[in-house]
Amino acid sequence: MGENGFRAQEIDTTKPHPARIYDYLLGGKDHYEVDRQAGEQLVAAAPEARIGVRANRAFLRRAVRHVVGSGVRQILDIGTGLPTAPNVHETALEVAPDIRVAYVDNDPIVHAHAGDLLGPDGTTGTTGITIGILLADLRDPRAILDAPEVRAVIDFDEPAALLLGAVLHFLADADKPQEIVATLRDALAPGSHLILSHATGDLADRSGAAAVYRKATAAMNLRTRTEIERFFDGFELIDPGVAQVPFWRPDTPPPPRSHEIGFYGGVARKSR
Repeated sequence: MGENGFRAQEIDTTKPHPARIYDYLLGGKDHYEVDRQAGEQLVAAAPEARIGVRANRAFLRRAVRHVVGSGVRQILDIGTGLPTAPNVHETALEVAPDIRVAYVDNDPIVHAHAGDLLGPDGTTGTTGITIGILLADLRDPRAILDAPEVRAVIDFDEPAALLLGAVLHFLADADKPQEIVATLRDALAPGSHLILSHATGDLADRSGAAAVYRKATAAMNLRTRTEIERFFDGFELIDPGVAQVPFWRPDTPPPPRSHEIGFYGGVARKSR
Protein backbone atom coordinates (compact mmCIF):
# COMPACT_ATOMS: atom_id res chain seq x y z
CA MET A 1 0.00 0.00 0.00
CA GLY A 2 1.41 3.37 -1.02
CA GLU A 3 1.33 6.49 1.08
CA ASN A 4 -1.69 7.74 -0.87
CA GLY A 5 -3.75 4.71 0.07
CA PHE A 6 -3.55 2.55 -3.06
CA ARG A 7 -1.41 -0.33 -4.24
CA ALA A 8 1.12 0.15 -7.02
CA GLN A 9 -0.43 -2.73 -8.95
CA GLU A 10 -3.68 -0.75 -9.13
CA ILE A 11 -2.02 1.62 -11.60
CA ASP A 12 -2.52 0.13 -15.06
CA THR A 13 0.29 1.30 -17.35
CA THR A 14 -0.46 -1.29 -20.03
CA LYS A 15 -3.37 0.76 -21.41
CA PRO A 16 -3.53 4.47 -22.18
CA HIS A 17 -5.48 6.52 -19.67
CA PRO A 18 -7.54 9.57 -20.73
CA ALA A 19 -5.93 11.85 -18.11
CA ARG A 20 -2.45 10.88 -19.26
CA ILE A 21 -3.33 11.23 -22.97
CA TYR A 22 -4.67 14.70 -22.16
CA ASP A 23 -1.46 15.49 -20.28
CA TYR A 24 0.62 14.42 -23.29
CA LEU A 25 -1.41 16.55 -25.70
CA LEU A 26 -1.00 19.53 -23.38
CA GLY A 27 2.76 19.06 -23.41
CA GLY A 28 2.99 17.66 -19.88
CA LYS A 29 5.36 15.03 -18.55
CA ASP A 30 3.15 12.75 -16.44
CA HIS A 31 2.44 9.98 -18.93
CA TYR A 32 3.84 6.74 -20.34
CA GLU A 33 4.84 5.52 -23.79
CA VAL A 34 1.45 3.87 -24.24
CA ASP A 35 -0.21 7.27 -23.63
CA ARG A 36 2.11 9.01 -26.11
CA GLN A 37 1.30 6.42 -28.76
CA ALA A 38 -2.44 6.89 -28.15
CA GLY A 39 -2.01 10.66 -28.29
CA GLU A 40 -0.34 10.46 -31.68
CA GLN A 41 -3.06 8.12 -32.95
CA LEU A 42 -5.64 10.62 -31.71
CA VAL A 43 -3.94 13.49 -33.57
CA ALA A 44 -3.86 11.36 -36.73
CA ALA A 45 -7.60 10.73 -36.42
CA ALA A 46 -8.50 14.28 -35.29
CA PRO A 47 -5.82 16.77 -36.41
CA GLU A 48 -7.28 19.53 -34.22
CA ALA A 49 -6.86 17.44 -31.03
CA ARG A 50 -3.89 19.36 -29.65
CA ILE A 51 -5.42 22.79 -30.13
CA GLY A 52 -8.70 21.35 -28.90
CA VAL A 53 -7.42 20.25 -25.50
CA ARG A 54 -5.60 23.56 -25.07
CA ALA A 55 -8.72 25.50 -26.01
CA ASN A 56 -10.70 23.40 -23.56
CA ARG A 57 -8.21 24.18 -20.80
CA ALA A 58 -8.37 27.89 -21.63
CA PHE A 59 -12.19 27.74 -21.50
CA LEU A 60 -12.08 26.16 -18.05
CA ARG A 61 -9.77 28.91 -16.81
CA ARG A 62 -12.10 31.63 -18.13
CA ALA A 63 -15.11 29.88 -16.63
CA VAL A 64 -13.45 29.51 -13.22
CA ARG A 65 -12.52 33.19 -13.22
CA HIS A 66 -16.12 34.06 -14.11
CA VAL A 67 -17.74 32.06 -11.30
CA VAL A 68 -15.23 33.23 -8.70
CA GLY A 69 -15.77 36.78 -9.91
CA SER A 70 -19.50 36.28 -9.32
CA GLY A 71 -18.82 35.50 -5.65
CA VAL A 72 -18.36 31.73 -5.52
CA ARG A 73 -15.49 30.72 -3.22
CA GLN A 74 -15.63 26.90 -3.31
CA ILE A 75 -15.15 24.54 -6.22
CA LEU A 76 -15.85 20.82 -6.58
CA ASP A 77 -13.70 19.63 -9.50
CA ILE A 78 -14.65 16.08 -10.56
CA GLY A 79 -12.46 14.44 -13.16
CA THR A 80 -9.56 16.64 -12.17
CA GLY A 81 -6.93 15.13 -14.42
CA LEU A 82 -3.22 15.62 -13.92
CA PRO A 83 -2.14 19.00 -12.53
CA THR A 84 -1.71 21.57 -15.28
CA ALA A 85 -0.33 25.03 -14.67
CA PRO A 86 -2.23 27.07 -13.89
CA ASN A 87 -4.51 24.56 -12.19
CA VAL A 88 -7.99 25.31 -10.87
CA HIS A 89 -7.05 26.74 -7.49
CA GLU A 90 -4.26 28.84 -9.00
CA THR A 91 -6.73 30.23 -11.55
CA ALA A 92 -9.27 30.98 -8.82
CA LEU A 93 -6.58 32.70 -6.78
CA GLU A 94 -6.14 35.24 -9.58
CA VAL A 95 -9.58 36.55 -8.66
CA ALA A 96 -9.96 36.00 -4.91
CA PRO A 97 -7.72 34.81 -2.04
CA ASP A 98 -10.24 32.84 0.04
CA ILE A 99 -10.71 29.78 -2.17
CA ARG A 100 -11.54 26.18 -1.26
CA VAL A 101 -11.22 23.40 -3.85
CA ALA A 102 -12.06 19.70 -3.64
CA TYR A 103 -10.34 17.68 -6.39
CA VAL A 104 -11.84 14.30 -7.33
CA ASP A 105 -10.50 11.73 -9.81
CA ASN A 106 -10.63 7.95 -10.23
CA ASP A 107 -7.01 7.53 -11.39
CA PRO A 108 -4.53 6.71 -8.58
CA ILE A 109 -1.75 8.50 -10.45
CA VAL A 110 -3.83 11.67 -10.60
CA HIS A 111 -4.61 11.23 -6.91
CA ALA A 112 -0.91 10.95 -6.08
CA HIS A 113 0.06 14.03 -8.07
CA ALA A 114 -2.81 16.05 -6.66
CA GLY A 115 -1.77 15.03 -3.15
CA ASP A 116 1.63 16.57 -3.79
CA LEU A 117 -0.11 19.96 -3.89
CA LEU A 118 -0.90 19.75 -0.20
CA GLY A 119 1.14 20.76 2.76
CA PRO A 120 0.85 18.89 6.07
CA ASP A 121 -1.95 21.22 7.20
CA GLY A 122 -4.13 20.51 4.16
CA THR A 123 -3.42 23.84 2.46
CA THR A 124 -1.17 24.83 -0.42
CA GLY A 125 1.39 26.48 1.81
CA THR A 126 1.91 30.20 1.43
CA THR A 127 -1.40 30.74 -0.38
CA GLY A 128 -3.40 29.17 2.42
CA ILE A 129 -6.01 27.87 -0.04
CA THR A 130 -7.85 24.91 1.43
CA ILE A 131 -7.77 21.82 -0.80
CA GLY A 132 -9.28 18.36 -0.50
CA ILE A 133 -8.22 15.34 -2.58
CA LEU A 134 -10.48 12.34 -3.15
CA LEU A 135 -9.94 9.14 -5.13
CA ALA A 136 -13.45 8.33 -6.33
CA ASP A 137 -15.52 7.64 -9.44
CA LEU A 138 -18.09 10.01 -10.95
CA ARG A 139 -20.38 7.01 -11.47
CA ASP A 140 -21.07 7.10 -7.71
CA PRO A 141 -21.94 10.76 -7.12
CA ARG A 142 -23.46 10.11 -3.71
CA ALA A 143 -20.17 8.70 -2.45
CA ILE A 144 -18.41 11.85 -3.67
CA LEU A 145 -20.91 14.16 -1.98
CA ASP A 146 -20.72 12.26 1.31
CA ALA A 147 -16.94 11.80 1.38
CA PRO A 148 -15.20 13.40 4.40
CA GLU A 149 -12.49 14.76 2.08
CA VAL A 150 -15.16 16.73 0.20
CA ARG A 151 -17.29 17.68 3.21
CA ALA A 152 -14.22 19.11 4.96
CA VAL A 153 -13.79 21.59 2.09
CA ILE A 154 -17.22 22.17 0.52
CA ASP A 155 -20.13 23.63 2.49
CA PHE A 156 -23.17 22.56 0.49
CA ASP A 157 -25.32 25.15 2.26
CA GLU A 158 -23.35 27.85 0.42
CA PRO A 159 -22.96 28.43 -3.34
CA ALA A 160 -20.30 26.29 -4.98
CA ALA A 161 -19.04 25.69 -8.50
CA LEU A 162 -19.30 22.15 -9.86
CA LEU A 163 -16.60 21.61 -12.48
CA LEU A 164 -17.08 18.74 -14.96
CA GLY A 165 -14.40 19.46 -17.52
CA ALA A 166 -14.02 16.92 -20.33
CA VAL A 167 -15.16 14.03 -18.13
CA LEU A 168 -18.81 13.24 -18.94
CA HIS A 169 -17.90 11.95 -22.39
CA PHE A 170 -16.17 9.05 -20.62
CA LEU A 171 -19.55 7.93 -19.28
CA ALA A 172 -21.71 5.75 -21.51
CA ASP A 173 -25.46 6.31 -21.70
CA ALA A 174 -25.81 3.11 -19.64
CA ASP A 175 -24.04 4.93 -16.79
CA LYS A 176 -26.98 7.39 -16.74
CA PRO A 177 -24.85 10.55 -16.86
CA GLN A 178 -27.86 12.88 -16.75
CA GLU A 179 -28.98 11.30 -13.49
CA ILE A 180 -25.46 11.65 -12.13
CA VAL A 181 -25.38 15.37 -12.95
CA ALA A 182 -28.87 15.79 -11.47
CA THR A 183 -27.74 14.16 -8.20
CA LEU A 184 -24.83 16.57 -7.99
CA ARG A 185 -27.04 19.54 -8.96
CA ASP A 186 -29.59 18.76 -6.28
CA ALA A 187 -26.86 18.86 -3.61
CA LEU A 188 -25.85 22.39 -4.59
CA ALA A 189 -27.21 25.52 -2.94
CA PRO A 190 -28.94 28.27 -4.96
CA GLY A 191 -26.37 30.56 -6.50
CA SER A 192 -24.13 27.62 -7.37
CA HIS A 193 -22.71 27.17 -10.87
CA LEU A 194 -22.05 24.30 -13.25
CA ILE A 195 -19.00 24.49 -15.53
CA LEU A 196 -19.07 21.72 -18.12
CA SER A 197 -17.20 20.80 -21.30
CA HIS A 198 -17.78 17.77 -23.51
CA ALA A 199 -16.44 16.30 -26.76
CA THR A 200 -18.69 16.17 -29.80
CA GLY A 201 -18.79 14.69 -33.27
CA ASP A 202 -21.07 17.45 -34.59
CA LEU A 203 -18.36 19.21 -36.57
CA ALA A 204 -16.64 16.27 -38.25
CA ASP A 205 -16.62 12.49 -38.27
CA ARG A 206 -14.57 11.66 -35.19
CA SER A 207 -15.28 7.91 -35.04
CA GLY A 208 -11.54 7.35 -35.51
CA ALA A 209 -10.78 9.40 -32.41
CA ALA A 210 -13.39 7.48 -30.43
CA ALA A 211 -11.77 4.23 -31.59
CA VAL A 212 -8.48 5.28 -29.95
CA TYR A 213 -10.21 5.54 -26.59
CA ARG A 214 -11.85 2.15 -26.97
CA LYS A 215 -8.35 0.73 -26.45
CA ALA A 216 -7.83 2.91 -23.37
CA THR A 217 -9.07 2.52 -19.80
CA ALA A 218 -12.22 4.51 -20.68
CA ALA A 219 -14.13 4.82 -23.95
CA MET A 220 -15.15 8.21 -25.32
CA ASN A 221 -18.84 8.82 -25.99
CA LEU A 222 -19.31 11.73 -28.37
CA ARG A 223 -22.58 13.64 -27.94
CA THR A 224 -24.43 16.30 -29.91
CA ARG A 225 -24.89 19.86 -28.74
CA THR A 226 -28.55 19.12 -27.94
CA GLU A 227 -27.56 16.14 -25.80
CA ILE A 228 -24.92 18.20 -24.00
CA GLU A 229 -27.39 21.00 -23.31
CA ARG A 230 -29.56 18.52 -21.41
CA PHE A 231 -26.86 18.22 -18.74
CA PHE A 232 -27.73 21.80 -17.82
CA ASP A 233 -31.35 20.96 -16.94
CA GLY A 234 -32.24 22.71 -13.68
CA PHE A 235 -29.67 25.45 -14.30
CA GLU A 236 -29.90 28.75 -16.15
CA LEU A 237 -27.31 28.95 -18.91
CA ILE A 238 -25.15 32.07 -18.97
CA ASP A 239 -24.58 33.79 -22.32
CA PRO A 240 -23.47 32.63 -24.85
CA GLY A 241 -24.94 29.30 -23.74
CA VAL A 242 -23.35 26.07 -24.91
CA ALA A 243 -20.68 27.02 -27.46
CA GLN A 244 -17.50 25.66 -28.95
CA VAL A 245 -14.96 26.24 -26.22
CA PRO A 246 -12.80 28.82 -28.07
CA PHE A 247 -15.89 31.00 -28.53
CA TRP A 248 -17.17 30.98 -24.95
CA ARG A 249 -16.35 34.54 -23.84
CA PRO A 250 -12.87 34.59 -25.40
CA ASP A 251 -10.40 37.02 -23.85
CA THR A 252 -7.87 36.63 -26.69
CA PRO A 253 -8.34 35.96 -30.41
CA PRO A 254 -9.33 32.29 -30.88
CA PRO A 255 -6.48 30.16 -32.26
CA PRO A 256 -6.36 29.14 -35.93
CA ARG A 257 -8.72 26.29 -36.87
CA SER A 258 -10.91 26.99 -33.85
CA HIS A 259 -14.06 26.23 -35.86
CA GLU A 260 -12.84 22.62 -36.13
CA ILE A 261 -12.50 22.09 -32.37
CA GLY A 262 -14.88 19.37 -31.24
CA PHE A 263 -15.48 20.54 -27.69
CA TYR A 264 -18.57 22.32 -26.43
CA GLY A 265 -18.56 24.19 -23.15
CA GLY A 266 -20.99 26.13 -21.03
CA VAL A 267 -21.53 27.73 -17.66
CA ALA A 268 -24.87 27.86 -15.86
CA ARG A 269 -26.28 29.09 -12.55
CA LYS A 270 -28.67 27.36 -10.19
CA SER A 271 -31.24 29.94 -9.19
CA ARG A 272 -33.35 27.83 -6.83
